[in-house]
Amino acid sequence: MTDESRGAGGTIGPPWSVDLLADLHAGVLDDQEAAQLWPRVNADPEARAIIEALEATTADLSALAAAPAPPMPAEFAARLDAALAAESAARQEATFPAAAPESAAPPVAPVVDLSAARKRRNRQLGWGAGILTAAAAAAVAITLTVPGATKTDTSGVAAPAPSAVGGPSVGSDGSGAEALLGGGLGVRNYGPLQDSKRFDACVAAAGMDPAVRPEGVRPVTVEGKPGVVAIYTTGKLAQFRLVAFGADCGPGNPDKLFDKVVGKK
Repeated sequence: MTDESRGAGGTIGPPWSVDLLADLHAGVLDDQEAAQLWPRVNADPEARAIIEALEATTADLSALAAAPAPPMPAEFAARLDAALAAESAARQEATFPAAAPESAAPPVAPVVDLSAARKRRNRQLGWGAGILTAAAAAAVAITLTVPGATKTDTSGVAAPAPSAVGGPSVGSDGSGAEALLGGGLGVRNYGPLQDSKRFDACVAAAGMDPAVRPEGVRPVTVEGKPGVVAIYTTGKLAQFRLVAFGADCGPGNPDKLFDKVVGKK
């Protein structure tokens, strides 16, 4: 059995030290010692076998350095693309923030003096219970003194946007669709299409291949019209194709709302 524990200072000759032969093969021994060893190594089949194994390993490592890198698995490539696209969308939103809608000022309630009630309750129930009772009394008093506080007049208030039910709202040309990537990858929510069978029929009606599975499906509202958006990869880093279909999409009616490529160009 070959002794692998000895280095250049080990026994020179059979049984050969693998460390010694490796040093000889690598050219790290001094010239005099190498000149003495090579004739003995070349004459010994066991030593030659070790040297040839070292040469084969060196050749394999050299070829590996020149070989092309293997492709990244599709799952990890999609996750990386999603992360880059979400980061790009977040930076764009931070650079050009949307104007916040103006909200109506809340009604101002008249000031109610509850000091007398607070003192009476503190005397009756003690300090700890008095604090809780006073807080409850204050809440009830304010509610009673604000006219219409428990009822909201909705006659002059616009109805909530359809996006509250049908998904995030985007423009008819897909403007703002980049924001759908963050919560859409890996999701299978078919919204008004209900299930994958109806979704596949819709995709086929639009002239697309249902066998090409999207990275995510989620509800969306396009200019007030409910539908779903499918997120597909394009084969390019940090780039996705978003295709939105209306709720009436099906055989004979593609009802495609928009088809847009987002992300890195």
